[in-house]
Amino acid sequence: MRKKLKITEGIFPMPVLMVATYNEDGSVNVMNAAWGTMQERGNVVLNLTETHKTVKNIKARGAFTVSIADAAHVVEADYFGVESGNRVLKKFENSGLTASRSEILDAPVINEFPLCLECEFIEYQNGKYGCGVIGKVVNVTADESVIADSKIDMSLVNAIAFDPYTHGYYKVTERVGEAFKDGLQLKK
Repeated sequence: MRKKLKITEGIFPMPVLMVATYNEDGSVNVMNAAWGTMQERGNVVLNLTETHKTVKNIKARGAFTVSIADAAHVVEADYFGVESGNRVLKKFENSGLTASRSEILDAPVINEFPLCLECEFIEYQNGKYGCGVIGKVVNVTADESVIADSKIDMSLVNAIAFDPYTHGYYKVTERVGEAFKDGLQLKK
């Protein structure tokens, strides 16, 4: 028997994305965004309201980065979600993490997160069903520690996912199948 739940945001796992921008003074701002995904190949979509400091920065700078949060930095990742860049200007400094400037865009790359998508701002959609920030991925970088055989090994990234049911974080580490191959055994 199925039980009815009082929840609407029940897709799991939800990614834990670290969206990084530069503030007006050049300091780094990072926010935790679970409401984000790929809109299509090469485009990122982040469901963020215009009240976020990050959205203001994206519009002003025309660029942002999206890093995949990992288990080693769950405290910092959560901090970026519970503290607002509108209230705390030194939010990134308080985390103890470090950043490098993207070689391509006017956006910071957070050094400690192992996988980073560098994005050029395309547009902001704010209609009733608008999806917020849309960006074009122009570069992807990964720390050498998560590369095996010249490819990203997601089990080494140790990515975390957000659980909207209990507000927990979970590690996403084990490969359990082969995409576009395993299902072929059922094809008739």
